[in-house]
Amino acid sequence: MIKFFGASALALCCSVAQADAVDTLKEFVRDVKTGRAAFTQVVTAPDGVKKKNSSGTFEFSRPNRFRFTYQKPFEQVIVADGQKVWIFDADLNQASSRKLSAALGNTPAALLAGGSLDKDFDLSALPAKDGLDWAQALPRTKDGAFQSMRIGFKGKELAAVEIVDSFGQRSLLQFAQFVANPNLPGDSFKFTPPPGADVIEQ
Repeated sequence: MIKFFGASALALCCSVAQADAVDTLKEFVRDVKTGRAAFTQVVTAPDGVKKKNSSGTFEFSRPNRFRFTYQKPFEQVIVADGQKVWIFDADLNQASSRKLSAALGNTPAALLAGGSLDKDFDLSALPAKDGLDWAQALPRTKDGAFQSMRIGFKGKELAAVEIVDSFGQRSLLQFAQFVANPNLPGDSFKFTPPPGADVIEQ
């Protein structure tokens, strides 16, 4: 009996903790209008062996504005200005853009930048792991660019996002020095191609 009630209490505690992860995600999307963080990213191939590492900074302002600045190993900038998403590769001196609606849809970037949680994603809680509380978001549209996304929180702070794309490639972003609701200049989310850059608009 003692073991039974002990196991039941443990299961109840885990259930509450997992439910809190979904609530934390909803509160994050609702309450955090702007954010800034440093990030590291590890992309693992479907075979689980080949890996690519990168790092940089991330900023967002709801709705539909964000900037990823990759600094290592190659310089790349991804900017959503509310109308378009720009990708600029410094080494190639090439910029490409797409309409925001076509580029985002029900993607992970859309969720972080202000997507509709209940409309676009099926949410569930996962067991705590690596010191983080995890929520899972599955896209309701099954032919999208990714299969699943896990969002990890340390308390109320965004700590990690793990994405599995439609090819089985896994991308783990870990955030550090996250600042919620900073005052970000409007030009943080503007992009003008440098002189002489090749520009491709889709």
